[in-house]
Amino acid sequence: MDNESLKREVVALLRRNARMSDQEIADRLGSTAGTIAGLIQELERDGVLMGYTAIVNDQSDNGEVRAIIEVEVRPERDTGFDIVAERLAKFPEVQSVYLVSGRYDLRLEVAGHSLQEIASFVSGKLAPQDGVKSTATYFLLKKYKEAGVQFSKDEKHERLKIVP
Repeated sequence: MDNESLKREVVALLRRNARMSDQEIADRLGSTAGTIAGLIQELERDGVLMGYTAIVNDQSDNGEVRAIIEVEVRPERDTGFDIVAERLAKFPEVQSVYLVSGRYDLRLEVAGHSLQEIASFVSGKLAPQDGVKSTATYFLLKKYKEAGVQFSKDEKHERLKIVP
């Protein structure tokens, strides 16, 4: 397997389980732990691997409220949406920022300790920003799947029958 293909496979395995050891990755890909460690260092240095994270089941009451906020933006001359997106990404409440197609231009994932905290972020910090034309906020109620991990695999839900 050539070096670029091996890097793609390493990234794919780490996406599924970032705690996988160099030796386990090497065993799966028919390589050596030293080669894999070197590739991972190279991927980190080149900015391909930028961090590692845990997938957390939010059903365990951690007091965090999450929301998706769609933002319509007035693009800047020469830089388009980049300047506004980078400015919004600097807020500590903002977990992720994506440029998307459709009615809205940016999709933000935000976190706070309460509905009011997120509402305050939208009205006090987000909406007044230069270039922000409008927003739509969607509070996340339940997580079914994240990063390829399904949370309630065997849970059966039956619709309640409504009798007049």
